[in-house]
Amino acid sequence: MPGNRSYVPVTAPDYRRLARKRLPRFLFDYIDGGASREETMAANQGDFGRWRLRQRVMCDVSNVDTGANIGGRQLSMPLALAPIGMAGMMARRGEVLGARAAEAMGVPFTVSTVGICPLEEVNASVSQPCWFQLYMLRDRDLVEALLERARAGGCRTLLFTVDLAVTGMRFRDVRNGMLGGAPLAKAKQLLARPRWLFDVGIRGKPHRFGHLTEAVADPNDFASYKALIDSQFDPSVTWEDIAWLRSRWPGRLLVKGVMSAADARSAADAGANGVIVSNHGGRQLDGVASSVTKLPEVAAAVGDRMDVWMDGGVRSGADVVKALALGADGVLIGRPWLWAVAARGEKGLTDYLRVLRQDIAVCMALMGVNRISEITRELLEPAEG
Repeated sequence: MPGNRSYVPVTAPDYRRLARKRLPRFLFDYIDGGASREETMAANQGDFGRWRLRQRVMCDVSNVDTGANIGGRQLSMPLALAPIGMAGMMARRGEVLGARAAEAMGVPFTVSTVGICPLEEVNASVSQPCWFQLYMLRDRDLVEALLERARAGGCRTLLFTVDLAVTGMRFRDVRNGMLGGAPLAKAKQLLARPRWLFDVGIRGKPHRFGHLTEAVADPNDFASYKALIDSQFDPSVTWEDIAWLRSRWPGRLLVKGVMSAADARSAADAGANGVIVSNHGGRQLDGVASSVTKLPEVAAAVGDRMDVWMDGGVRSGADVVKALALGADGVLIGRPWLWAVAARGEKGLTDYLRVLRQDIAVCMALMGVNRISEITRELLEPAEG
């Protein structure tokens, strides 16, 4: 990357490099890392290369429109910002910045259960309520309380994450002391990033998990939150619990973490309105298939019954178009939006999303299509070899 200040970031890798320079290492690696050897995380990106786009010429593409109506909501492009825990540690009030940029660009933003900024703060910063992401916790009273907060906040879409029965083996977090311990190592990392330390570490307080403050003994102690979360992930959850959740949530329900046709059908049978084909960004089970390679199977199984989203490895407009051609109604992006916010704040994310939308439009034009609905499997061909 050029070293001068006039450098203008454009792509997701551009923002990633800037975020790496700005963030303490343990926080950057929390975003950037995956499970175990990180093979699935790499495959999420690399496997988009299994397909090539078909270019077409001499077509009237004077009215390209990237807009899409998904789940009754009109979007500027078929994309949403995925929930990411601790986003408010990557930039000052990071979830608020993400929500503002998403609204400015006409796409949904999802607030994480383990976000720093509470839903009420995030929704107060935008005119349309955000989506809310939830885990099934052992304490069902706490689940009910979180659902009530989401309803009271006007949320109409709930993302329920089902692939975190236990936490994946994330070795970067262990090495960097993210999960506790190594206070001297973390202190050195913090002192090496004085800009972050002042802007986020000091001005960005409170550093709490905004939805869980009432459930811990000491809301100012990170260890209290970690102990709560470790004790609350429930490995006994089954599809019956999804049906229970469906009975208590009046809005749209998207099940996130589906990687097979069988599980997608179970989600539909339990009353979900959609599924998100996802392996948690390669942060859970290393060695599992990439999201994009499982997408066609899921779309074929339930695409006529519910919305099908996917996340994992989406970095460009071409990736978005390939996912749509393989059966997705829309995609979610996680790491790219947080890199952009960490690097350049709300403006950085707005700029990145604007470029991404333009990238989608250019792909469509050069493929000879004007509407998202015209992107079909016939516009893909297998890569050679």
